Amino acid sequence: MATATTEAPPGVAQATEIRWHARGGQGAKTASTFLAESAVDAGFFAQGFPEYGPERMGAPIRAFNRVSERPIRRNTAVTEPDIVIVLDDTLLETVDIAEGAAEGTVFIINATATAGSDRAAALSAAVHGATCYVLDANGIAVDEIGRPIPNTPMVGAMLKATGVLPLDTVIQAMSYKLGKKLPPKVVAGNVAAMRRAYEEVTQI
Repeated sequence: MATATTEAPPGVAQATEIRWHARGGQGAKTASTFLAESAVDAGFFAQGFPEYGPERMGAPIRAFNRVSERPIRRNTAVTEPDIVIVLDDTLLETVDIAEGAAEGTVFIINATATAGSDRAAALSAAVHGATCYVLDANGIAVDEIGRPIPNTPMVGAMLKATGVLPLDTVIQAMSYKLGKKLPPKVVAGNVAAMRRAYEEVTQI
């Protein structure tokens, strides 16, 4: 968990709550961590933490973020999300992605345009007033990184869809974190994937 100590600038709604749905190995934990670090760097209070079920590759997992202009007192899972990020659209068949969502909740789904349209229609019917965005994050990840790991493209898509944090702030934090364990070429690929996703995400 990361916590800022500086006064927050205006521009981010208080206590924006984000829930990630993914499978083990897709990088949701990493994404939630550097998103929290990015928020702290920008002067906000933030949390980023995972919640595991069976800890195995491919198993459904959740991760959470909170971003706020004020100190965050809650340390529980996000049950009423403002933003839901789905890294694997097959989870919509087995997991209640819309749990706790309400009018105004923003969904960002990793799916092709055709599949994403169907998923978005179902979510819009289930959650009145929800807004749905779709991105082929796997395709972008393969093109830019060489592996179908969708976490960094989905962060870029979320930033474009919601404006929670500036893109360059998150890229800086991500580059620092990934640069500790990955070669520069891979870091550059992740940056390119995030920027491309920021431009290509589509509202359905």
